[in-house]
Amino acid sequence: MPDRGGPAFRPRVGPPSRRAKVLLLTVAALLAVFLAFVVFAGVWTDWLWFRSVHYSSVYRTRLAVELGLFGVFGLVMAATCALSMWLAYRLRPPLSAMSPEQQNLDRYRMGIVPYRRRLLLGVSLLIGLVAGGAAAGQWRLWLLWTNGTPFGVRDSQFHLDVAFYAFDLPWYQFLLAFALSVVVVSVLGALLVHYLYGGLRLQGPGRRASAGAQGQLAVLLGIFVLLKAVGYWLDRYALAVKTGAYKGVAGYTGLRYVDANAYLPAKTILCCVALICAVLFFLTPVRRTWAPALLGFGLMVLSAVLIGGLYPAIVQQFQVKPNEQAKETPYLRQNIDATRQAYGISGVQTSQSAPAKSADATALAPDAGTIADIRLLDPNIVSPTFQQVEQQRSYYGFPGTLDVDRYPTAQGGVQDTVIGVRELDLSGVQQRNWINDHFKYTHGYGVVAAKGNQVDAGGQPVFTESGLPATGALGSYQQRIYYGEKTTDYAIVGGTNSEIDYTSDTGQQTYRYQGDSGVSLDDPITRAAYAVEFGEPQLLYSGAISGGARVLYDRTPEQRVAKVAPWLTVDGDPYPVVQNGRLVWVLDGYTTSDGYPFSSKTTLGSATRDSLSGSRGSAIGADQVNYIRNSVKATVDAYTGAVTLYQWDDQDPVLKTWMKAFPGTVEPRSAIPAGLLPHLRYPQDLFKVQRDLLGMYHMTDPNSFFNGTDIWQVPADPTNDRGQAQPPYYLTVRMPGTQSAAFSLTSTFVPSKRENLAAFMAVDSDPGPDYGTIRILKVPSDSGTPGPNQVQAKFNSDGSAAVWLSQVKNGGDSEVEYGNLLTLPVGGGFLNVEPVYVKARGAKYPVLQKVLAVYGTDTVAFEGSLHDALAGLFDGSSGGATGVAPPGGAGASAGSGGGSTAPPTAAGGVDPALQKALDDIHKAFTDGQNAFKAGDWAAFGAAQKAMQQALDEATAAEHKTPPAASPSPTASVAPASPGSASPAPAGSGPAAAPPPSGSPGPSASPSP
Repeated sequence: MPDRGGPAFRPRVGPPSRRAKVLLLTVAALLAVFLAFVVFAGVWTDWLWFRSVHYSSVYRTRLAVELGLFGVFGLVMAATCALSMWLAYRLRPPLSAMSPEQQNLDRYRMGIVPYRRRLLLGVSLLIGLVAGGAAAGQWRLWLLWTNGTPFGVRDSQFHLDVAFYAFDLPWYQFLLAFALSVVVVSVLGALLVHYLYGGLRLQGPGRRASAGAQGQLAVLLGIFVLLKAVGYWLDRYALAVKTGAYKGVAGYTGLRYVDANAYLPAKTILCCVALICAVLFFLTPVRRTWAPALLGFGLMVLSAVLIGGLYPAIVQQFQVKPNEQAKETPYLRQNIDATRQAYGISGVQTSQSAPAKSADATALAPDAGTIADIRLLDPNIVSPTFQQVEQQRSYYGFPGTLDVDRYPTAQGGVQDTVIGVRELDLSGVQQRNWINDHFKYTHGYGVVAAKGNQVDAGGQPVFTESGLPATGALGSYQQRIYYGEKTTDYAIVGGTNSEIDYTSDTGQQTYRYQGDSGVSLDDPITRAAYAVEFGEPQLLYSGAISGGARVLYDRTPEQRVAKVAPWLTVDGDPYPVVQNGRLVWVLDGYTTSDGYPFSSKTTLGSATRDSLSGSRGSAIGADQVNYIRNSVKATVDAYTGAVTLYQWDDQDPVLKTWMKAFPGTVEPRSAIPAGLLPHLRYPQDLFKVQRDLLGMYHMTDPNSFFNGTDIWQVPADPTNDRGQAQPPYYLTVRMPGTQSAAFSLTSTFVPSKRENLAAFMAVDSDPGPDYGTIRILKVPSDSGTPGPNQVQAKFNSDGSAAVWLSQVKNGGDSEVEYGNLLTLPVGGGFLNVEPVYVKARGAKYPVLQKVLAVYGTDTVAFEGSLHDALAGLFDGSSGGATGVAPPGGAGASAGSGGGSTAPPTAAGGVDPALQKALDDIHKAFTDGQNAFKAGDWAAFGAAQKAMQQALDEATAAEHKTPPAASPSPTASVAPASPGSASPAPAGSGPAAAPPPSGSPGPSASPSP
């Protein structure tokens, strides 16, 4: 008996027992079933979700395209790979040469004989699965290629429609890359089989490659080189979208001189060389020698180095550099024009004027609407105030950054409003468990709104909508919020489930969801699928799920819009709107492309980053684009979760292409509800991308662009020390050259590496004829106009402000928070206003305590209210004048130094309607005087509006009067036009003197 403990003992390992085999097979089968059900659960729940939101066609289209691409390209790869290996096996030599190498390979050949077909099939299918999965991810390219819509614009180099570069070229490049990968895999498979069966040898006597191996490999390599020739030809067109840093533009795109005169002909020559080389490879099986093919391949490589690399370098060094500006000017012009067109900044209206250093009442009159709507309430600071005052319960919360919108006032006007949604915040629920999280606490309740231009005596917001349930100026609407920015978990509603609605002084109120949103859980298969999808087994057996129960998930507005419109880039900052008895979230959707020829590329993530990026959502990632349009406005109902897409830009060819790919998913612009339209605004992210480009591309002269003589940059936010860009602000402003103030998105520029003001930029955000019009007011470089950081420095160094700030900061029991520093064009100059908040130690929210204001270069006001700050800036030079040129005529006298001009009175026999209009003019004139002296800018703006209305009524009354019974000459009043003389009685003496140059008459006075 051998010693079992000795080293020679080896225990015998027999085949597994029958029981073990059954156990292994059972485990494998269960694992396969589980994996299959996981896949099924994902597909099934996706289908149910899309069906619940009535966008099932989107899911069907995308799934069909993905499956089609997966099947076709996976099959092509698998079949080609299998054919190559099968052909290599058929071309194997009948006898292997006797050598140690072949003797070692014999063991492998004998080992795979029983499994040869299954191995061939398995390897081919595995490669096909990988290739098919990669191809399925290109569904966007396929849909763009098959549904492409012409841009109607041709590039300046190849004279092809932009659609070729945006839709066609990317698909052709994908096909080429796929074909090259097929050939490479086929070559590798053929090499392996030929080596295994002796067609290729590394040792032994005789030829290293059999005739069959040589012929197959030569053909495959010929196909590879032929595809390279196609690649060289496509590379010619790709030069129009080639990106590289140039002249301070990191994403400069398009041909330059060296591209057009060196690389372009080089690509053509290399294409011809590659075609010749491919022919030589195809002739190799016939000539039975590799020499010509290898010589041709070497020539192609040498040509790529010399013609494709060395020659362009010589051209750049000896032709371009000695006279670079002259050589590059035509190409710079192409880049400038294409970039401005692609980003929607080609129609920017630019003007220049030296800012005034002081202003009187006459100069301020046209900007009454701007002054009346100066926003004191900073939506980035007052969220804690909303939270503390209006949270009501710990399980409610407001976003860190509130939104700014426009809502009507009781007087019939419109005012800027800061608004926040009281959403559900599960982190505030004291008893956290599965039932509470998903069945009881399911929704938020109501919105809270405050006037943007007012605070109360204690420095707190003046709420126009507040309470729980909310009441106020917004009227009656469905206040329950099942879908919102903070609603990230699923909820189960309906059936017999009673949810916590809200808690009031009378006790806890309950509610049962009445909407048709969500997916029914009546089917046990569906419940099992969601149990797998959510990783929550209680969904299978919980008795809390009764008949009629529905699951709500993917509840944030961004998630819902991104799923139903996967072709959109969705803005990450939705804002709430109360309209037509509903609360809806509004999101902006962008169509983008990186294939616009000659247009410089920008990275969306970096272009939209500013000092608020951490506190405000952003769905824009790191994609590089060189074309963008805000083509879609989307809404998500906060109660039902219903998603609606509206076509906003009906000229965008990218949107038209996607609408052809997903028909019936985008509503026409005419379908936008009338109550929603006034709340739509210009999107911040698009504006930030455009201002980032305009820092360089406001220069339309190629020579200025080349020399970089006037580069702008967005100033750092002066209210924090992180050094990030100052965010744009929604404000009501009147830009010079316009008739009235408009809700706008505004920003400032400073010169590169300097801090004085270079320009002020505003885009009209009121839906109307001027919506989207970008206006830039340039400031002469020698004007000394301070930029935001210089203004902040003036604030901090002002005597009274410095003493007060020092007392607050050094007191140790309070901290100062600066609100948004607003820059507004007012009275021919720039007014800078910054609210200053103080947060006491232990307090949970800040209170507005002071207002800083600067006009011109030196005047600083630091007061306890905006009224006092503006009075300190302007009253000294206004002299009490009204700021609106009054109607002149007989009996009218010009006032000065605090005097006034009285409007005319009507003579006897005047038509009653005309008499009333003249009386209204007199009243509006007097009200405007009194309001200006009191510093009441809201009343001042209302007086100007009343003045304009009265002038219109007087004109209408005059036109209705029959000639035979015309009133006396002093009774007829004609309205003034901007910059004209004041309205004078018809037939009277000379009219009153016109307003000062650049100051519009009464008809131009804006409404607040």
